[in-house]
Amino acid sequence: MLAAMAVVVGTGGAIGAWALLRLIAIATNLFWFGRLSAQPAAITDTPLGLWIVAIPVIGSLIVGLMARYGSDKIRGHGIPEAIETILFGESRLSLKVALLKPLSSAVSIGSGGPFGAEGPIIMTGGAIGSLFAQCFHLSAAERKTLLVAGAAAGMTAVFGTPMAAILLAIEVLLFEWKPRSFVPVVVGVIVAFAWRPWMIGGGAMFPFIALTPSGLWPIATAAGVGILVGLEATLLSTSLYRVEDLFHRLPIHWMWWPALGGIVVGIGGLIDAHVLGAGYPSIQALLDGSLAMRVVLALLMVKGVIWLVALGSGTSGGVLAPLLILGGAAGSLLGHFLPGGSGFWAMIGMAGIMSGAMRAPITGALFAVELTGHFDALPLAITAAASAYAVSVLLMRRSILTEKIARRGRHILQEYSVDLLDLVQADQLMTHNPATLPGKMSLRDAADFFAEGAKHRSYPVVNDGGVLLGLVSRTDALRWQVGDIMIETSLAETLSDASLLVAYPETPIGAVADLMVDSGIGRIPIVEPGSHRVLGILSRQDLLKARSAHRQSETGRSGFIKRSRSSATA
Repeated sequence: MLAAMAVVVGTGGAIGAWALLRLIAIATNLFWFGRLSAQPAAITDTPLGLWIVAIPVIGSLIVGLMARYGSDKIRGHGIPEAIETILFGESRLSLKVALLKPLSSAVSIGSGGPFGAEGPIIMTGGAIGSLFAQCFHLSAAERKTLLVAGAAAGMTAVFGTPMAAILLAIEVLLFEWKPRSFVPVVVGVIVAFAWRPWMIGGGAMFPFIALTPSGLWPIATAAGVGILVGLEATLLSTSLYRVEDLFHRLPIHWMWWPALGGIVVGIGGLIDAHVLGAGYPSIQALLDGSLAMRVVLALLMVKGVIWLVALGSGTSGGVLAPLLILGGAAGSLLGHFLPGGSGFWAMIGMAGIMSGAMRAPITGALFAVELTGHFDALPLAITAAASAYAVSVLLMRRSILTEKIARRGRHILQEYSVDLLDLVQADQLMTHNPATLPGKMSLRDAADFFAEGAKHRSYPVVNDGGVLLGLVSRTDALRWQVGDIMIETSLAETLSDASLLVAYPETPIGAVADLMVDSGIGRIPIVEPGSHRVLGILSRQDLLKARSAHRQSETGRSGFIKRSRSSATA
């Protein structure tokens, strides 16, 4: 069902991507050339001169007004907002966000904002998937699947990177690896990829000519490049949130912050117009190796500053394209001193910085090679991505995406592992041969038993053959004492089948935990299938012991080879 729905969502994501790119082109032409056209235009060709400072301010002011009087959810990167909606908003996005996010992003990017279309299209495609899902009776998990399918479909339509979009969904958005989410996401991505040649264009987005070096030295060099851009990613992420903190200290409403950031963007554009806008031509030029050293340095320094200030001001924009430019510029500079050419190492720098900043190493590596069509460079790309990722996790507590959510008081863990409760079976944790009460015991004797200080709050009741009849608790004993019940009646006569809450030796303890939550009972009998003879009992304390044992296996260190007493003394 979800896969069938993903066909519609994938188509919607592709249409959303087409519309977003057209809106960006229209805004660019209006702001910089005063004409109404949906054809792509380069801001570097503008004849405005000193007026170049004013355009980003005007665009940012419009975005601030849209955020205040439209929806404040259009502010920011796009991806953190999608993550927050998935984890804390039951994957419900509104129609207002679906309309305002691409429009505000088009105004922001078209007026010179140093952002790309990836964050906005992830939010827009996600909104399309979420709105479609809300037309049906679906669970929050199913809505999440369609939201992510729409986001990944939009990213695929813009960049033509289906594998990277699927992996971005897995590494950043889904927070699970399950067929019920993976298959629909793949369907949505492939549908969008099929529409892309008709709507946007086919082939790699940034093709370039380069020979992939082979041997040991390129691997070592890629690792070194990854370490350097990993440090760059760490510096950028830390600086971004320091800039954001500075804006929060301003004594004016946040609606005006983007306009203040726009002043810095305009000044940067006056220094070098290449730093304005999405910068896709600059990415292509970096890969082609056609940029002068002065322009590469401007991209690295000026683009970095205006991006940090603009994004920190809370305007609508993304992180991926600026990261590609900044990582590509660093790789290009290093490439001037390395065999293989500056373009090739710019691509490796792009893979590394995306991995380091977003904590998505496989996505970063595949995204770089899919964008360029250089799949033969994947081993070097993954080497740089892994190196940058290692630097990032050692130096930063969170990624550039999750830090924004953490500042709102919500912790996000991007490390996935198998749930211990689904891995361990009941017979591995249960208490064997537990204490039981005989079915022929009277209610009076049972009440006295609990009153005299029973060790546990509840006990299984069994017949002479050890077959479970039910579960009796201290609460039951208190009710018998004060209620109108024949006190000489036996437990077997009193208990009903409704009290038969059981699990089996092969039952995962996660299912037992769910049974405890649903019933409010803290001890579940483990019985033999078929005969229902009691084999053991599982308590909440047993589940906590399992958690403790798992933590010990993760953190406890010991050696298998012990030194002898004599050698230790020597």
